[in-house]
Amino acid sequence: MASDAEIVQRGWEAVGRGDWDALIADYTEDMIFVMPGQNDVLEGTAAFRNALENIGAALPPGFEITSIRHIGETGEVVSVVEWKSDKVPGGSQLAVLFKFTEGKIHEERWFVDTEQWNAAF
Repeated sequence: MASDAEIVQRGWEAVGRGDWDALIADYTEDMIFVMPGQNDVLEGTAAFRNALENIGAALPPGFEITSIRHIGETGEVVSVVEWKSDKVPGGSQLAVLFKFTEGKIHEERWFVDTEQWNAAF
């Protein structure tokens, strides 16, 4: 069985391939997704999967992940993501908290500098 950190890494790899079905397989049906600045919390894999179809609109133009490292192994894993975009060419960081229940992600919560993120559009 994969560790929680390995599940998170596998998810980032699925995102890189655009393989949303592989990504969703590691989430509980009643999962929640929270991103700063959003008024709505996505609840359930169906809503999350639907949002993934339009992920390009949610990311700044030229968005690129340059590196990812994980903190934690079991129960909670934090990904520290280095990224850059057209308007943030020097790059920045964000963090994503993944909470687990019985080997599946039940909560994904993004932490970003919202002013910088909004300015990146």
